[in-house]
Amino acid sequence: MLKKIGVGLAVLGAVAIGVYLRFIRPWQLRWGATDEEVARAMPGDEVVTSPMFNATRGVTINAQPEEIRPWLVQIGCKRAGWYSYDWIDNLGIPSANRIVPELQHLEVGDLIPFSPDGKQGMWVKAFERNRWLLWWDKKGDATWYWGLYPFEESQTRLITRNRVRYTWTLPWVIYYLLLDFGDIVMIRKCMLGIKTNLR
Repeated sequence: MLKKIGVGLAVLGAVAIGVYLRFIRPWQLRWGATDEEVARAMPGDEVVTSPMFNATRGVTINAQPEEIRPWLVQIGCKRAGWYSYDWIDNLGIPSANRIVPELQHLEVGDLIPFSPDGKQGMWVKAFERNRWLLWWDKKGDATWYWGLYPFEESQTRLITRNRVRYTWTLPWVIYYLLLDFGDIVMIRKCMLGIKTNLR
C-alpha cells in the first residue's frame, strides 16, 4: 500500500513538473513582455552567459521615466521595500508609498540589500539616469536589469530582466529552485506596486 502511494506521488510530482516546464515557466519568464522586448538586447546581457533563468517582464505605466526612476532607486529590504508582499520580503515593514529623499543617492558599487542584515543582495553595476539600472552579484552569475522605455506622450514601459546561471550546490540549489518557481509572484507584485504608486 505504501509503495503504491509512493509511486502515485512520484507520478503526480513528475506530471506537476512537466506542466510547470511546458506551460507555466514559459509564461512566467516573459510575463507582460512583448516579443520585441524579449528579443531586445539590454545592458548586462553579456555579463551572464548561458543563463538557466532568463526572465524578461514588462508593465506599462502612465508616467515619464524621471517619475519612475526614484521608485527604483530606493528599492531594498529595510529601505523602501519592494512594493510587493512585505510579510515575505521586508520583515513585515510596509513598503514606502512615497519617494524617500534620503534613499535617492545611488552610485555604482552600492549594495541593494535583499536580507534584513543588509549584507546579502546585489550591487549596482551601471546605470544611465532615467533610462536603465543594472545590478549584479559581482561574480557574473546573476544580473537584474531595470529599463525605462518611454512611448507616446505620457507612458513608459518598465522592463525588468533577470539572468541567472544556477549553482547546483547547497544551499544555493534551494534558493534557485525557489527563484524559478516563486520569482514571478514577487516581481509581478513589485512592478504593479510601482505602477499603483504612480497613479
